[in-house]
Amino acid sequence: MSSEIMENEVIVENVSRLLIPVIMLFGAYVIGHGHVSHGGGFQGGVIVSAAFVLYILVYGLEKGRGFANQTVRRLMESGGTLIFIIAGMAAIIWGGNFLEYPAIPLPYPDPTITLTFIALLEIAIGITVTAIIISIFITMGGETRK
Repeated sequence: MSSEIMENEVIVENVSRLLIPVIMLFGAYVIGHGHVSHGGGFQGGVIVSAAFVLYILVYGLEKGRGFANQTVRRLMESGGTLIFIIAGMAAIIWGGNFLEYPAIPLPYPDPTITLTFIALLEIAIGITVTAIIISIFITMGGETRK
């Protein structure tokens, strides 16, 4: 019976070893194309964090903590929020309202500037959501904040 359990673990580890990069790549795709299609930072962040959750479920909480340690998660949480705030404040600097990108003074109207800022916001949201969901999952597994 125990050899069956070990064999099943090998299968799960090998399948997850193949799936985790694909899940992360799909999450990055959803984040990257959120400004022009369905999806975006939140949905992509949840997909990427699902890959981390799968890693933790397959390899254990201790390995998961090493894979996404607390310092990196805190930097991702605050870094994504900081990117969002800086991108929003850029419009204020150019004379508009928070997150109002048509206010950017250009000699000609350029919609790619608006799309670039929206893409930057989607990336920031994806980073933040990923870090927060991973932190919640690891905290529920028994990690305490220091």
